[in-house]
Order: sequence, then structure tokens, then C-alpha cells
Amino acid sequence: MLSNKRIQELELVMEFEKVEECFKEVSSWIENVGRKRLKETINLDDSLEMLLQAQKQFKEFDLVASEYCKRGQEALKKMNQWEDFSFVDVHSYRVKLQTYEDQLEEFCTQLDETRHRVCETVRLYEFFDKVRQAICCTEEGIKS
Repeated sequence: MLSNKRIQELELVMEFEKVEECFKEVSSWIENVGRKRLKETINLDDSLEMLLQAQKQFKEFDLVASEYCKRGQEALKKMNQWEDFSFVDVHSYRVKLQTYEDQLEEFCTQLDETRHRVCETVRLYEFFDKVRQAICCTEEGIKS
């Protein structure tokens, strides 16, 4: 039984190393690209035209970022089986895994919030643009 337990532990450690490579790649992208791009969308431009351009650029970024989030979440699912094991030796791996999970969750949440904010800002600017056009048309009609 002890031998089987050690074999299972070694298999989990080997699997963790594969998953950790994926997480290192995802984590590196989040830190070096993802967070910087999210910060760039904090200050959205004041014109509808510039805002639509920013939205287009964000959508392109969002596709890539969502793929990284998906890859990280799939790797986490692979490690869910660790919950069934109570090995003392895998504690340090669980701590690393929790760190990766926290980072991924925080980034994915920020991505969702930014996606929503960009979409709502565009909708608001489009609404104000329609109101402005209606006012201009009304003013021209009154002057005529």
C-alpha cells in the first residue's frame, strides 16, 4: 500500500510539473502582456470614433486573453484530483497551485469587468451621439 501511495504521489508530481509549465506560460503572459493591456483601457477616449477604435483593439486583445484564461482553467481542472489525496508531501504543490489559481481568477475577473465597461461605455457614447444628432436636427428644423 505504501508503494502504491508513493507511485500515485510521483504520478501527481509529474503531472503537476506538466501543468506548472502551462501555468508559467499563462502567468508570464498575464504579468507581461495582459495586465499592461488592461491598464491601457482604463482611460477611454472622449470621442465615439476613438472609443470604437479602442473597442476594436480590446476585442482583439480579449480573444487572446480569453484563450489564456481558458488554458489556465483547463490546467486547474486537471489538478482537481489532488483534492482526493491527503499526502503531506504535496502540500507545497498545492500552495503553488493556489497561487496560480488566485492570479488567474483575479485576471479573468478584471478581464470580464473591463469587457463590460468598454461595452457599456460604447453604448453610452452611441446613445449620446444619437441624442446630439437629434438635437442638431431639431435646431435646424426650428431655424428653417
